Amino acid sequence: MKQLFCILALFVLVFSCEKKDRPLKPDNLISKDKMESVLYDMYIINAAKGVNRKLLEDKGIVPESYILNKHQIDSAQFAQSNAYYAFDPDLYKTMVEKVKARLEIDKKTFEDLEKKAGKEAKRRRDSISRINEKRRDSIKKALKKEVSN
Repeated sequence: MKQLFCILALFVLVFSCEKKDRPLKPDNLISKDKMESVLYDMYIINAAKGVNRKLLEDKGIVPESYILNKHQIDSAQFAQSNAYYAFDPDLYKTMVEKVKARLEIDKKTFEDLEKKAGKEAKRRRDSISRINEKRRDSIKKALKKEVSN
């Protein structure tokens, strides 16, 4: 009797679980490449919101609207396309990994630019220091001449 109850409970659990079907392909599905670009822009704008939300608000920029307008899509189209792609975790993971790879390339580029700018600023500071040092030396020499005269 106990075994029959366990088998019946297992049977009910297995068949009562709802099997979700893949969402229907939207008529206005965003292409994978365009979806990756939208996701890339969303990552960028979310990072910008985290860094300086006040600046965006002062400029009157609504980040989500900006991205949708840039890619000429609406929020429903994005939501439907996102749900469609997200249903296949492997595909969505591949898309997100491409976006992350692009972000890493951009990060490296900006770090290199920052490093180059830092070196240039250091070079300028060093040249200014040398000029100031020459001035101090010339002032010291002039003062020594005056004192010795």
